Amino acid sequence: MRLKDLWQQLLARGRRPGVGEPDTELDPARLTRLEVTLGHNFQAPDLLWQALLHRSHGSVAGASRVQSNERLEFLGDAVLGLVVNARLYRDYPQTSEGDLTKMKSLLVCRDRLAEVALRLDLGSHIRMSFSEAATGGRGRASILADTVEAVIGAVFLDGGLPAAANVIEQCLLADSGELLARKKEENFKSRLQEIIQARFKAPPRYRVTAVNGPDHARLFQVVVSFNSHVLGEGEGLNKKTAEQAAARQALNRLASSGELLQELASPPSG
Repeated sequence: MRLKDLWQQLLARGRRPGVGEPDTELDPARLTRLEVTLGHNFQAPDLLWQALLHRSHGSVAGASRVQSNERLEFLGDAVLGLVVNARLYRDYPQTSEGDLTKMKSLLVCRDRLAEVALRLDLGSHIRMSFSEAATGGRGRASILADTVEAVIGAVFLDGGLPAAANVIEQCLLADSGELLARKKEENFKSRLQEIIQARFKAPPRYRVTAVNGPDHARLFQVVVSFNSHVLGEGEGLNKKTAEQAAARQALNRLASSGELLQELASPPSG
């Protein structure tokens, strides 16, 4: 039996594939709980319904792509950018445009939006094809992030900018200050490069010294150096994490030894 024919039979029985697990009955109460979680009661529920419609569902059902959530995603992306930019502009009056742009990127990146979607349990509400769901579509970061933007677009159309801003503030920006502070603290590589570059007009170098463990659990060991001076060592489950750990140790050494920066001007003797 073709998927399209199966979909038509399910629809005739009052079922819609892609809600919850494939071939489950539509539960309006679950969408009502989602509205409560979002903090917005839709005056036009069809907007929320469309925001949760992945294009794969439409292709099976014979619907056009414009009936999916992609247009709402396009709109929601713009609304999200406006609200986040306004919040950052207000909360960080002494921060430059370039740094504000970096901060915005941290708050609206795909992984961040996917994290919000998981918290809202959006994945279980998305209507998608059987095959998309079977291959992990409900947990795929790109689909989850796109759905968050589509929902924001739907809220904007249903209740205007104040309603959309309220959802964004509640679901995305409530812990933004803590997130930005943590990300700034975690970016040890950038901080180390700023210090070394400002003094010597050249960046530090990172080198992988060892990779241990099985393929599924590699442990990388990295050293960071400048002018043949080893500044720090670190390890992690991937190269990026190990480099951050090495940079953190280097920063701690620089903070505890005022003479270390001076020593970097020339290679170690011997």
